[in-house]
Amino acid sequence: MKKPELLIPASSLEVLKTAVAFGADAVYIGGEAFGLRAKAKNFSPEDMREGIAFAHEHGVRVHVTANILAHDRDLDGIRAYFQELKEMKPDALIIADPGVFMLAKEICPEIERHISTQANNTNYLTWQFWHAQGAKRVVSARELSLEELREIRAQIPEDMEIETFVHGAMCISYSGRCLLSNYFTGRDANQGACTHPCRWKYAVMEESRPGEYLPVYENERGTFIFNSKDLCMIEHIPELLEAGIDSFKIEGRMKTALYVAAVARTYRKAIDDCLESEELYRSHMDWYREQIAACTYREFTTGFFYGRPDESAQIYDNNTYRKGYTYLGIVGSVTPEGLIRTEQRNKFSVGEKIEIMKPDGSNPEAAVEAIWDEEGSPMESAPHPQQKLAVKLSERADVYDILRRKEESPA
Repeated sequence: MKKPELLIPASSLEVLKTAVAFGADAVYIGGEAFGLRAKAKNFSPEDMREGIAFAHEHGVRVHVTANILAHDRDLDGIRAYFQELKEMKPDALIIADPGVFMLAKEICPEIERHISTQANNTNYLTWQFWHAQGAKRVVSARELSLEELREIRAQIPEDMEIETFVHGAMCISYSGRCLLSNYFTGRDANQGACTHPCRWKYAVMEESRPGEYLPVYENERGTFIFNSKDLCMIEHIPELLEAGIDSFKIEGRMKTALYVAAVARTYRKAIDDCLESEELYRSHMDWYREQIAACTYREFTTGFFYGRPDESAQIYDNNTYRKGYTYLGIVGSVTPEGLIRTEQRNKFSVGEKIEIMKPDGSNPEAAVEAIWDEEGSPMESAPHPQQKLAVKLSERADVYDILRRKEESPA
């Protein structure tokens, strides 16, 4: 079977480098405008240039999102943005709006054009239409089943690609075309400013009884009726391969480097194992499940891949994530004496046992033997996020390794 692309999200230059180190074939990123994750850190032009160069040095592709539904006021800015991208040479642009597609085709025709899931791509004629316009790839709507994806593959040109989400948060609206955020807060999800009101708590009020709030379901605190479980297809790699999907896409352009490393590493191994033999893949299933569960997640579902989801795909009683590990930092460099330099993300202390998460799949445990601040002063603990530190560990760590702490399961 054809080896699919593993496409990983990156919210920042640091996360892009992590994705590359942990097994991505391609990464997708957003600039400071015209993408659908305005609240993510996103990439400055300088970081984007560096990120594209770094990825290309390691044989990894870079796709840039430009998938807002544009108004007239946006078009001059998009023209200027595409002129900038023409010089940076990313591998693809992810576009939803036909007008934006026309601008990309005019200004930077040498950059592949991919059609975003926001364009509601649900049938093979849509793929054929975009192929005729010069698109290289279409990102399938999340509402498609594996059977429908197989049919699309059979009906489209061989050089036309299918990209499909296989892991991550699910939007409650059709192909992400949500109006809740705009209605409640004035922040338009289709302009990149979603406030995620689908995760909020709701109750019902009867018209003639103002102020009497009735829980919709589940408990006295109300219900999270729009709160979908997260998509996870790690147990179904053979079916995804058999369907002819060209790119396995991971959701999460607002996620941490720890999440990106864990998901990229796990899907990388699962895909490679399955291509070697399905028996090998099945034999490692417990490891895949364990590693995916180490990410922050909401509970898992297979979404629409095996038919229309029922109520079991929703979470009614909370909007909290499950959290197996706390992210402490990335190894930025290693001194000749073996000290690591890192920008700390969460508190850790001398004497603690932590894990060093490595791209090869291993997670050696290490004791924190000493910590120094930027001035070289010793510290007993590092409580302040983004503090730059030198750290001595009992085990070797390498550049791009992730430092994390396993959290105790609640009783």
